[in-house]
Amino acid sequence: MITRQADYAVRSVLDLALRRPDHSAFSRDIADRQRIPPSFLAKILTRLAAHGIVQTQRGVNGGVRLARPASEITVLEVVEAIDGPISLNLCIRVPGLCPQEMDCVVHPLWEQVGEELRGRLKAITFARLVESAENQNQMLTLPQARDASEAAA
Repeated sequence: MITRQADYAVRSVLDLALRRPDHSAFSRDIADRQRIPPSFLAKILTRLAAHGIVQTQRGVNGGVRLARPASEITVLEVVEAIDGPISLNLCIRVPGLCPQEMDCVVHPLWEQVGEELRGRLKAITFARLVESAENQNQMLTLPQARDASEAAA
């Protein structure tokens, strides 16, 4: 299962991907737009920064921006930065946990479906999500918000 924290992380990265690449955003504005508790978002951004997905900078010229182009960041990378490896069942995540692992008929099913899910999420970049959002005219409640880089000017 993908946690709420991972869902918030995906929405936050998409929020940043919808901006111009050279512009930062204030984390409090992302929190407002995506309806994420600010303290929770701070923890998410810290983990995303540790995985090289976003860059954060404190101070007057501070803000958050993508660390790489949106075309190089996948949904899988963001989810796993927050939740760790995706698995549909604990017995897949922790080998040897289940005494029936070697004889279990459904174990290979969970493994296969999990790999298919990982493959699909790995194939979806944030550039593709931005394109989909623009084509569907659904900008994820992203109004004309002030930019951290513009506010500093």
